[in-house]
Amino acid sequence: MTDEARAAGPEGPAERVVIKDKRKVSADSKPVETPDAGHTAEEVEVAVEETEEAEVQAEAADETPVEGEIVDEAFTVHAPPASEPGEAAAQGTTDDAHQHGLGAELAALRTDLDERTRDLQRVTAEYANYRKRVDRDRALVVEQSTGNVLGALLPVLDDLDRAREHGDLVGPFGAVAEQLTAALTKFGLTVFGSKGDPFDPTRHEAVAHLTSAEVSEPTCIDVMRRGYLLGERLLRPALVAVADPE
Repeated sequence: MTDEARAAGPEGPAERVVIKDKRKVSADSKPVETPDAGHTAEEVEVAVEETEEAEVQAEAADETPVEGEIVDEAFTVHAPPASEPGEAAAQGTTDDAHQHGLGAELAALRTDLDERTRDLQRVTAEYANYRKRVDRDRALVVEQSTGNVLGALLPVLDDLDRAREHGDLVGPFGAVAEQLTAALTKFGLTVFGSKGDPFDPTRHEAVAHLTSAEVSEPTCIDVMRRGYLLGERLLRPALVAVADPE
């Protein structure tokens, strides 16, 4: 009797069971027990489902990341290395030295600024004094030059005065004399000395002294030559005769 006849038994041939295993075999997977011919189809399917479920759980357990393990390096946060106490103390000492150097440099700059400020003030004062001295010297030179020119023209003015007293300064000559006097007056020339003026020894030069009951103080009763001033400067004193009270 063949095997098929034995398996069929008295009721006829049994249904043949075909199992297709599509699972992937790994090194860690356990061998699957092949059901023998004595098991039914339902028992075989239950056994296959239990085996698949166990493998799925094992794969899930393998894929679950361990606590504390870094899964993705792209999201890894690298903490800065902790500095040691010696390094922190050295860094603090360096900062203190740097600040001390900056303070010393700032003090030196302030000292230089104060010195430059004092130098500038001193130079400014010296320049102001120099300008005043130059202006004063320039005005003095101009006054002296003008005084020299006008002093050379005083004899001409004396001749004009004598001609005017004698009545000779008329016509065109009189007009020229008046223009010359006006031009010299523009340069600051001032004439003084007239009869009846109080005698001033700083401006008058007395060539004669008389006594008179008509005066109460020394008075100029006659003018031989008029005097001239250039501003406040005396160019020439006036020659006068003075009458003193009795």
